[in-house]
Amino acid sequence: MVQVIVLNFVPSLKISLSTQFCNFSASIYVFFNKEGCFKMKFYNFLLFSLMLLMLTACGTDEETYSGTTASIDDFSVKNTEASSTEGDFIYRLVSEKEEYESGGPVELYAELEYIGEEDSIDIFHAGSAFFFPMEEKTRGYQLDYPMIEPLLTTTLTKGEPLREQYAGSGAYSDQDDDRYIEFMKQLTSNQFPRGYYVVNGYADFFTETADGAKTNYEIHAEIDFKVVDK
Repeated sequence: MVQVIVLNFVPSLKISLSTQFCNFSASIYVFFNKEGCFKMKFYNFLLFSLMLLMLTACGTDEETYSGTTASIDDFSVKNTEASSTEGDFIYRLVSEKEEYESGGPVELYAELEYIGEEDSIDIFHAGSAFFFPMEEKTRGYQLDYPMIEPLLTTTLTKGEPLREQYAGSGAYSDQDDDRYIEFMKQLTSNQFPRGYYVVNGYADFFTETADGAKTNYEIHAEIDFKVVDK
């Protein structure tokens, strides 16, 4: 709220104005003396300029709080399937649809297939070998994919892909914006809000030979999809 205070000119008077706009506060001291109207007009001009600056900052803060930086119509879906090969492994990332209904789940999965010379191979990884970090482009939100980190072993059989379905993710703290917290709560339940999402997925694991030699792998692929109101 903006308050406008009209002050009558009084010679040799110091006036202190304290004001607060959004999260910005300031104290303004204005001096008048017997030289009269010229100085009063000059200080009024300075006061007006400062108020305008604070109002502009206030508007910027509200725009940031709204969380909207672009329209979903500014984006188009490019890839719902992607794959990458590194060494003896193929990593695949898939969205079942280009568009999903807001408030519902999205159907994503990742696969890792062994194509080497052996019948099978052991891989070592954290709670899962698959990560599904995303970015929601209309809000500019980065959506991390937290992972528990025990050391697990999975045996891959040649020609039989290991598949994992995405089941929701997200993390937030009490210090985050309320809208961001509500957004992340929906994601953790796999109930996606409207938006344009880019998934920067990857498989992270290592292999180990009989003599203890390790080979680390981090194989990436990118897909995208939209969530719309229907």
